[in-house]
Amino acid sequence: MVVVYSTNYYYVYCPEGVESRYELLVFNGDHPCLPLTDFYHDCKGRISQSSALSYLQTLLPFFTWLDNHSNYQGSRVQWSDPPEAIRVAIEDYLMNEMLCKVKERDTFRFVNLTQKSPNTVNRFLSSVKSFYKSMIYLRQYPFYNPLIDSQAILNDYRSNTEGVRINKPRMPSMGGTEDPIPTRRLTDSFFKLINEEWQPQIIDYPDLPYQVYQLGKKANWSDREMIIARMLFETGARASEIIELTIGDYRARKSFQEASTFNKGSHGRKVKFLRFSKDTVKRLNQYINTERRQLDPNHWGFDELPDSAPIFLTEQGTPLTYESWYYHWNKAMVKSQLKLNPHKARHWFVTTRLREIYNISKTEAEIQQRKNELIKYMKWRNEDTIKVYEHYFDEEKHREAHDRMLDSMEQREHDYNTNRKAERKQKPQLTHIKNSSDLEFDHDLQELLDGLE
Repeated sequence: MVVVYSTNYYYVYCPEGVESRYELLVFNGDHPCLPLTDFYHDCKGRISQSSALSYLQTLLPFFTWLDNHSNYQGSRVQWSDPPEAIRVAIEDYLMNEMLCKVKERDTFRFVNLTQKSPNTVNRFLSSVKSFYKSMIYLRQYPFYNPLIDSQAILNDYRSNTEGVRINKPRMPSMGGTEDPIPTRRLTDSFFKLINEEWQPQIIDYPDLPYQVYQLGKKANWSDREMIIARMLFETGARASEIIELTIGDYRARKSFQEASTFNKGSHGRKVKFLRFSKDTVKRLNQYINTERRQLDPNHWGFDELPDSAPIFLTEQGTPLTYESWYYHWNKAMVKSQLKLNPHKARHWFVTTRLREIYNISKTEAEIQQRKNELIKYMKWRNEDTIKVYEHYFDEEKHREAHDRMLDSMEQREHDYNTNRKAERKQKPQLTHIKNSSDLEFDHDLQELLDGLE
């Protein structure tokens, strides 16, 4: 299984039947790239597999750029060069490839995103920082991490340990003689994003799921891939929250249309549930008792399986991983030339749910109640996340109201012109007022008119 990018670097999964301590190998052309290979496996031990793979995919084009375009004192930059060279290369990459603006400060750099900057700048910096963290831990990089501002760490330590008295430790906070230690400090990153703000994507294309299903059919997806794709759009869950479902997660809910699952940051605790369609339930039960049963080492069906058994299996009968599933998703997208990250299904779900809320609710109270239900279902830590989606619908409501106003103006213009033609045939009649005291005038209206002068 090979995943190819428009770079010199690519990764290959370990072939079936081959024993290796690496489940994935990274190559540079025909040569293995052990630093990136070791990084992936070390990173996978600290974060989720999907995040480790995302970091690796972000680094592949950067390593290609280092080989072909980087320059430090007249030479190409190698990943193993000292921090000074690495920082220059990253700064050039941010400005020339990611179209960011970089401002120099005493010991660090401020990074400003522009309208042309991709929304992956933060991920890129995190990936490089994590890469050097792994290389230092594995003793393959003898210097300090180029992505860390060591001076910021030193200043932070000093500010938290030095008191107002010279060469004396800080007094206890309860004494009230020292300024309180700030609860937050500036990030220790050498490259600091100063205008980076996460923005959920608005995907208001109603037929997107069905387009994806058709692409899956053309790519010969199995029932497993089709069920996971349907769950992505129907539940709004992250791919890993679906892929790692167990039989017990499905049994844990009273409704046959629901399953318990973990959430990002819940450390495996099942803190939320997913709800999907009756058609997906039929497909899921059929998969468990047919395709999955054939792959199961004991050939057990739903009733025989223990709660700990994973719902989705690989062709070897092992628990399905994000990487194995993503290969099939990516294959369908590449074949159709459609650039669609599976996480966009989550944005599509929220956009569609909000549209439905606005369509069926009759009062503002109903809208707010249903939005609160959606927030609880999504398990958003920050309730303000929904405001970006609301802004989209507020703008859309303004467009609809504005269109109605324009239609009304057009009709009034037509009526005016029609009536004017009729009036031209009649001689205008003017009313002569001899004394203004004969007029009954609205004083409030007069104040308004005076204010417009």
